[in-house]
Amino acid sequence: MKTLAETPAATSPAPDPKATALTRARYQRVAPFYDLMEILPERRYIPWRKRLWSMVRGAEILEVGVGTGKNMPHYPEDARVTAVDLTPGMLERAQRKARQLNLNNVELRLGDAQQLDFPGESFDTVVSTFVFCSVPDPVLGFRELKRVLKPGGRILMLEHMRSENPFLGAIMDLLNPLVVRMTGANINRRTLENIRLAGLKLEKAEDLALGGIFKLLVIKKDDING
Repeated sequence: MKTLAETPAATSPAPDPKATALTRARYQRVAPFYDLMEILPERRYIPWRKRLWSMVRGAEILEVGVGTGKNMPHYPEDARVTAVDLTPGMLERAQRKARQLNLNNVELRLGDAQQLDFPGESFDTVVSTFVFCSVPDPVLGFRELKRVLKPGGRILMLEHMRSENPFLGAIMDLLNPLVVRMTGANINRRTLENIRLAGLKLEKAEDLALGGIFKLLVIKKDDING
């Protein structure tokens, strides 16, 4: 495992620094007990994570929002994985996880999905799991994933989003301000629309649970828009 390196500022457009700092502070606050908070839902997530990572292809892989390292047991052995997270407290726990698993093909960095410090077309596959619910500007984040993805590459995601049911969606809108203050995660993101706005092509959206609130997504660059 390579040493932790902080990601320097990238080029414009820049994310909102206040919104980014607030998100970082919320996750820094919960980092010490984040795994405990998720112990029950993680039982459901583990098979989804395993399946998602089985779809990864290529030699250069980027995980955005590594968190405490929950995906690390599923990392491919024959690829180099670069994993970034916004929050130092989360990344410290991911470092410990990498050492426990004796991962030698992983580089961990502090980094912001909205402003990635990598050249364009650097990665064969980009992976994120339950991350874009908390990215302050999700469209900006998706545009960054698009920028660093190689031609022909894919973005693989697990995500939860606003219900397509009008009644449930309205309830999620009502509850979202409270939930995001407590956990940092938005429960009413219109993620499929954000993907389109970023100029990406949704190749697959598979409903996993709760009437499509949880989905597995496969995303490609739009060949027309680049």
